[in-house]
Amino acid sequence: MLMQGFANFMWLLSLALIVFSGFALVDAAIRREDAYRAADKKTKPFWLIILGLAFIVNLIFNILSFLPIIGLIATIVYMVDVRPALRQITGKGGGGRRGGSSSDGPYGPYNGGR
Repeated sequence: MLMQGFANFMWLLSLALIVFSGFALVDAAIRREDAYRAADKKTKPFWLIILGLAFIVNLIFNILSFLPIIGLIATIVYMVDVRPALRQITGKGGGGRRGGSSSDGPYGPYNGGR
């Protein structure tokens, strides 16, 4: 009974890792290439390869082996560091410009040198 509960928990944890890494992979794929360079966060192909490997490793290997843990670390790095920087560059973030004009710069409105 206890082993069955542990097996179910591990299966759900493994499924959560697959969904998490799949979400990160799809998110990395839909971001623009120039946003990666503007945010100074490696390149889009680099993150697609890393996150694709993490997704495949999570599909193939058991959660108790070390490879899915490495994939989880890479996915967390993308979600915590790279994704917010990309969202800030592309203007699709929660902390972006609210109520600002399209002529606003990083330090306020641009008035054309007046």
